[in-house]
Parts: sequence; structure tokens; C-alpha cells
Amino acid sequence: MDENGNVCRTSLKKLIDYHVANGTSAIVSVGTTGESATLSHEEHGDVVMMTLELADGRIPVIAGTGANATAEAISLTKRFNDSGVVGCLTVTPYYNRPTQEGLFQHFKAIAEHTDLPQILYNVPSRTGCDMLPETVGRLAEIKNIVGIK
Repeated sequence: MDENGNVCRTSLKKLIDYHVANGTSAIVSVGTTGESATLSHEEHGDVVMMTLELADGRIPVIAGTGANATAEAISLTKRFNDSGVVGCLTVTPYYNRPTQEGLFQHFKAIAEHTDLPQILYNVPSRTGCDMLPETVGRLAEIKNIVGIK
């Protein structure tokens, strides 16, 4: 962020250029580390689009589309359907601590609103929610759920 609280395009470009130069295989834009939790819905989308623009096809971009609310995660994911991202990384809902069935329904609903590959993100130490292997197994049967971090 710059001194006015806006995304610093120059710094983002330097970060992308660094990863391109050092052979990073892909960039997750607005994942869970960094400023993602402090961005508005609009800013979130704008940063992913700026990342795509600055990457300019030199490195694949994955959009972080996780949100505590299923409807918000769906909205974020749908925004990137035809954007050029190669997939979405979606964290488990945080704070509310959904059941395993709730997690299944959350990720299933998101996957139903896109053809983009979906990567599940399970980080219980940060979210207070642990997606169990049985739930991951059920979700793996959904064609566009392709991985887990």
C-alpha cells in the first residue's frame, strides 16, 4: 500500500518481476497472507486484475477468492471467470467454524459457479476450522476442484 492507502502499483510490479526472474511457477494474488483481509471486495478484485495486467502472461496468476461468506466467495470467483487467471485458491471459512458438511456445501457451491480450477486451502491454525480428509475426498469428486494447499 502507498502512503494514501492505495495499492502501490510500482511495488506490485517489482514483486511480480522478482518472481518471474527467479522462476516462481505461479503467483497467488490476494491469497490469505498480506493485506487481503483489509481490502474491500472491489479492491480485492482490482488487485487481482492489476496482477494479471502486470504479469502480462509471464507467469500464471491464481486468484485468491476465499471469504467467510459463501455468497462473497462465489461473487469473487465469478468476477474472474473470464479474466485470464488459471485458477482460484479458496480458504476455508474462518471464525464461524462450519461443520464438515458446511465446508462441503461451501466449496461445492463455489465450484458450481465457475469452470475455473479450484484449489482448496486448509489452514486451521489461522481459520479455526480444519477440513478433514473425508471432506476433501468428497470434494475431490467435483471436476473443477483440482488441489489442496
